[in-house]
Amino acid sequence: MTVVVKRPAPGPGREPITPRPTTHRSQPRHRSLVRALPVTPAVVLLLLFLAGPIAYCAYIAFTDLQLTGQAEDSFVGFDNFRTAFGDEAFLNAVWLTLVFTVISALIGQNTLGLGLALLMQRASKPVRTLTGAVVITAWVLPEVVAGFLLYAFFRREGTLNAILDWLRLPSQNWLFTLPILAVSFANVWRGTAFSMLVYSAALGEIPKEITEAAEVDGAGGRRLLWHITLPMIRRSIGTNLMLITLQTLSVFGLIWVMTRGGPGGRSQTLPLFMYEEAFQKSMIGYGTAVALLLLVVGSLFSVVYLRLLRTEV
Repeated sequence: MTVVVKRPAPGPGREPITPRPTTHRSQPRHRSLVRALPVTPAVVLLLLFLAGPIAYCAYIAFTDLQLTGQAEDSFVGFDNFRTAFGDEAFLNAVWLTLVFTVISALIGQNTLGLGLALLMQRASKPVRTLTGAVVITAWVLPEVVAGFLLYAFFRREGTLNAILDWLRLPSQNWLFTLPILAVSFANVWRGTAFSMLVYSAALGEIPKEITEAAEVDGAGGRRLLWHITLPMIRRSIGTNLMLITLQTLSVFGLIWVMTRGGPGGRSQTLPLFMYEEAFQKSMIGYGTAVALLLLVVGSLFSVVYLRLLRTEV
């Protein structure tokens, strides 16, 4: 039995009863504030220890601050940047930084890391364990220790020339004749493990059904790599390139231990040039301007990679 309740009809002096819409504006705001609370300490720390020093360096880059021989610094505008772009040593450092980044990061670490990841995917477990241990050991070594090891390998009386003499091949002083290639190889030897780990994880996420179906259709190794594997790990490739590029741009200790930027500035990248101008020649303002330009170069690389990541294949 259902009971029907009838509302009284609106009569004279009565207005029809209309339900008031309920508003939930305050509730979403409260939820957004609650969600932002855990992130607040991280944001504060980033502003304090990252954005703060960058802003201070940006200010110092427009001054003539020096470590010695000057009581107060003064604002000089863009004079430090004009000096940099008119300095042949700075332009040489920019060129060597690009060469070092392309050879050791974009070509060396990226390609070798992908190759090792592909080989380890098909290798037996003992081979994977041994290869991973050797490559990761080079990665976890401190930069200074790795620099001394590679210096002993490339020096005139080093291991490489001893092997070449044993094979009756011509040897030379690699740190003098080809210093930028020597430090590039050293950076590849030390940093390939990161790319190998990134690509190993990416290859493990590819469904086996797709590769098996491609093999059934007659796709060989090259076609499988070009049309299946690389497109499916495209985002991992872009992320890896961005990270190793930024890491390579800031390499200092490895080159400093091996060559100190020499001979004759033929392996002097921007971090070494910045250090020499700021702390050896005591020109803090000029050295900070170079550091700011290096930050701009890294930002440009990041923007390019992020745009490539957003582009659909």
